[in-house]
Amino acid sequence: MSLTIRDAVLEDCPRLMELIRELASFEKAPQEVTVSMEEFEDAGFGSNPVWWAFVAEYNGHIVAMSLYYIRYSTWKGRRLYLEDIIVTEEMRGMGIGKELLDHTINYAKENGFSGMMWQVLDWNKPAIDFYKKYDTKLDEEWINVSIDF
Repeated sequence: MSLTIRDAVLEDCPRLMELIRELASFEKAPQEVTVSMEEFEDAGFGSNPVWWAFVAEYNGHIVAMSLYYIRYSTWKGRRLYLEDIIVTEEMRGMGIGKELLDHTINYAKENGFSGMMWQVLDWNKPAIDFYKKYDTKLDEEWINVSIDF
């Protein structure tokens, strides 16, 4: 398998949006992706980036991504928040998600983060089972809260 994991670059944004839309469809919420390409690119590669990403390329084609940002916990300090880890459907089960998550975890450790956090839908058993292999803690106590403007 010819797999390369690297930092995302601006030119990757159209493919990253394809992966994001694929995930939204998998989660039965394609209508929820409302971010424009311009906003997405600016937020990642503009003068004040708020997200970063790693991409996994298989034979030169992006097949997976992990998009993250820095979160601050008043109890734990700087933590990496993994917004999305996405492996395109036809490439799942090949170990690409593990390679990508391992890469992201190593990045967080090497950069002094106190840990990582992310969310998983309670019905996504394959993802939950995958994350359990990492000795993660699944917290059912907290309730997600959001507000849209």
